Amino acid sequence: MVRSMTGYGHAEAVRNDIKVTAEIKSVNNRYLDVNVRMPRSLNAFESQVRSLLKEFADRGKIDCYISIEDTGENRVKVIYDHAAAGQYLEALRQISEEFSVPLNVDASALSSYPDVLTLEQKEEDAEELMELITEAVNAAGEQFAASREKEGEFLKEDILAKLDILQDELSFISSRAPELVAAYRAGLMAKVKELLDDRTIDEGRILQEVTIYADRVSIDEEIVRLRSHIDAVREAFDAKGSIGKKLDFLAQEMNRESNTILSKTDDIDTGSHAIELKTVVEKIREQVQNIE
Repeated sequence: MVRSMTGYGHAEAVRNDIKVTAEIKSVNNRYLDVNVRMPRSLNAFESQVRSLLKEFADRGKIDCYISIEDTGENRVKVIYDHAAAGQYLEALRQISEEFSVPLNVDASALSSYPDVLTLEQKEEDAEELMELITEAVNAAGEQFAASREKEGEFLKEDILAKLDILQDELSFISSRAPELVAAYRAGLMAKVKELLDDRTIDEGRILQEVTIYADRVSIDEEIVRLRSHIDAVREAFDAKGSIGKKLDFLAQEMNRESNTILSKTDDIDTGSHAIELKTVVEKIREQVQNIE
């Protein structure tokens, strides 16, 4: 299955009034680069989340955002310290008696003293929380992988269509090659006759010039190699796993051959097809940059 390096996934997991949300997105990158962003309270789970994400991609810059929300109403409990309140009150009575001042204290004032009333927040079980995070990340990861596969198929079909265009352009250029040599020979003969008038023409010299020209403009090897690269790209699409780096290499080689073909072409008609050949190869190079 061909996969693009760009994708997106989003999912939520809820259990016991705790909701974990996971969002995954990625863009092109030469290697696998995973970034996890989550609340500091979840930092202990970062390495486990990274391991989960690596199951869904081999290449690309992946950003994963994880958030946690407490939807419960009784997550915080007020703790009353009776002993602390009693000691404060006894101390205040002693102050009142010792300095003969009135004891003006009520429950509201007493509760404001340190440690009389404290808030206790329920702590989540680490194992249960990791299970919730795993559920959210895996669900988002499945969406993420599916979106990459869907876009990958679009890229595959587009590149295969462009390979067909390359085949057609190569067929035309290849068929024109013998005609160009024949036309050059005929033109050379005509020019020599014009210059020499009725004098004898050295056929051997003419043949030598034509041979030199044919060797200079010969693109047989480039055409053979380019066709070989086209076949290799088609075969790569049938392989399993990450094929982006291989396709990138093949696209560079195709570009090299198309440049050589264009540089050796001095016929206007053939040149236009050589330009189209190079243009299509450039488009393929751009497309393979998106494939994992």
